[in-house]
Amino acid sequence: MARGTMHAPKPDATRRRRNAPTHGETVLPADDGTVRGPALADLLPGRPFAPEVAAWWEDWRRAPQAAAFERTDWRRLATLAPILDAYWRRPSAAALSEIRMNEERLGATVVDRMRARMRVETDADTADALPAGVTSLTERRAELRDRLG
Repeated sequence: MARGTMHAPKPDATRRRRNAPTHGETVLPADDGTVRGPALADLLPGRPFAPEVAAWWEDWRRAPQAAAFERTDWRRLATLAPILDAYWRRPSAAALSEIRMNEERLGATVVDRMRARMRVETDADTADALPAGVTSLTERRAELRDRLG
């Protein structure tokens, strides 16, 4: 997908080129309010931050994509916190650009998550779960359609 577009990737069955995706879809847990990751004060001790930065950090800790974060992802956010703090004190286009780029890489917006093939689990996903080894009729029909057509 071209960078900067607002479109989700096409479903695999409707792509003109049928190359296998380089990586599969990551299903994230539904937003259940679980707090993940370290406290900001643990990563940057002794540094006071604006209330907006503290709220931003807590939002990331409760975000569904935080379930997929590794130590390096939390480090990236901690590196971004002082830039965000400076932005709140004195807004600049350069700081906002850096913040936006880093958040994009971590899946901050719905479009960012679509590009990264991340999907937040819904109640319908868990309700439609089939037992191990059972393929849904819809999936089987799609497989046959792809083979024959």
